[in-house]
Formats: sequence, structure tokens, C-alpha cells
Amino acid sequence: MTPVTVAGKVMAILGAFAAGDGRLTLTEVCRRSDLALATGHRLVAELVGGGFLERLDDGSYRVGVKLWHIGAQAHAATDLRDLALPHMEDLYEATHENVQLAVLRDGKALYLERLRGTRSMPIVTRVGTELPLHATGVGKVLLAYGPRRLRERVLAEPLAAHTARTITDPVRLRACLAEVRRTGVATTSGEMTVGAHSVAAPIRDRHDTVVAALSLVTGRRTADLRRLIPSVTTAARALSRDVAQHWTGSGDIGGDADMGAGGDCHPRG
Repeated sequence: MTPVTVAGKVMAILGAFAAGDGRLTLTEVCRRSDLALATGHRLVAELVGGGFLERLDDGSYRVGVKLWHIGAQAHAATDLRDLALPHMEDLYEATHENVQLAVLRDGKALYLERLRGTRSMPIVTRVGTELPLHATGVGKVLLAYGPRRLRERVLAEPLAAHTARTITDPVRLRACLAEVRRTGVATTSGEMTVGAHSVAAPIRDRHDTVVAALSLVTGRRTADLRRLIPSVTTAARALSRDVAQHWTGSGDIGGDADMGAGGDCHPRG
């Protein structure tokens, strides 16, 4: 039945994304919402302008950051952030570096929470930011422990170079992800942002499924990432215990239902 009111039409458009496909063309949105193409185009454009939908480079659409901010108040995401905050605060107090929590979302790392102190370096992330998996510490964790078909898709596509140190060779990245799974730790050194170094570890639920990643980001040139690993892994294990005992969510809260030599994954001083 075709929606009659403007509110009904907007709800129908947003509801078209409820199946979890992630990205839809305008034609698919209109077909699912039972709207004429001209009407759908006008309303979708307004939703994009308001940040509720996002138009991608290929012309398709996905849920926007503003809608995610509203959805992030939902039970599962809020509970995960609430459980994580005390451990993130402890990690910050121990290191006085940036601390971040991210989940897998539509092939990217979606940041649920971050702590940044006055003495820590400026970072590009904020709550709701999505960053590439292959160039971030949390992203490497989520990609390493994520579904195989996601890994193969990422490795088959061109890997964007965000700095001169970004891993863009799929063979090197595959070896790096294997090392992450072997050690339980991912590191980056100037791969997303020049001068930023990170250590990340997985967060597991009661089924031992990796549902999130916790990271520490430093800008100190003399930083020895190996010395930061114990602090990050200790916090990640403590948070995983809380998640296993108290969290009732599932590993797809970020919207992704899929679930050799170390190379640049080895921490360096």
C-alpha cells in the first residue's frame, strides 16, 4: 500500500534499509517503499541533506550518521558503550593516550566511543565516524576476526593509500591479518594519519565471538608499541569478561551480519 502522508513516505524510505542490505539504489528504495521515482528522489535528497541518509560515490544510498546517532541509543549499542567506558577510562589513566572503541559496520570500522585527553595527540575519529579497516588498528582487528567473505572482498578491492605507510598490497595485508589472529593484537604506524601509532585488541562475547575492538592511539615519535600492548590487552580482556557476563547484544550491532610473516603488523619502537 502506497504511503499517503509525508511522514509515512519518509518512514517507508527509512524502512527500506531495515533488511540490512546496507546500500540501495534510488530505484530499489522507491520499489521497496512503494513510491514514485520523482517523489522518492525528492524525499531521499532531503534525507541526505539532513544527514539521515548518505549518498555514496557510486550513486547508491545507505543510512547516515545522524540516523546512526539516534539508533546508537538503542539497547545493545548503549549497553556495550556503558560496559566499555570504565575500562577505557582505566586505560586512559594508565597511558594518557587516546582510547577508542569500534565495531564492524558495512565494511568499515564504526567508532562507538573515544576518550581523548589534553596531552594526547589530535585524532580524526569522533563518535559515529567510519574509517577503513585496512588502515586502522581497530579495523585490522575487526577484519582479521570478521567473516571470511568480508576479508576476501576487502582484499580483492583496491586498497586506498591514506598515507605513504598505508598497506595497499593485498598479499602483505593478508599476512598482517594472519599475524593479528596469531597474536591477538593489531598495530599501525602512520597508516591512517601521519605520526599516529596504534595498538588494538579484540573484544569477545560469551560465545567467544569478536564483537568490537579496543585501541590506544599515540603520537609520540619514540613510542614503543610493544610496551603499550600489555595495557591494551589487559583492558580488552577485562572488558571481554564484562561483555560475556552482562551484555545481551549480538555481534551485528554495527550492521554487518557476516561474521605467515607479520610484516608491518609487528610493533616497532
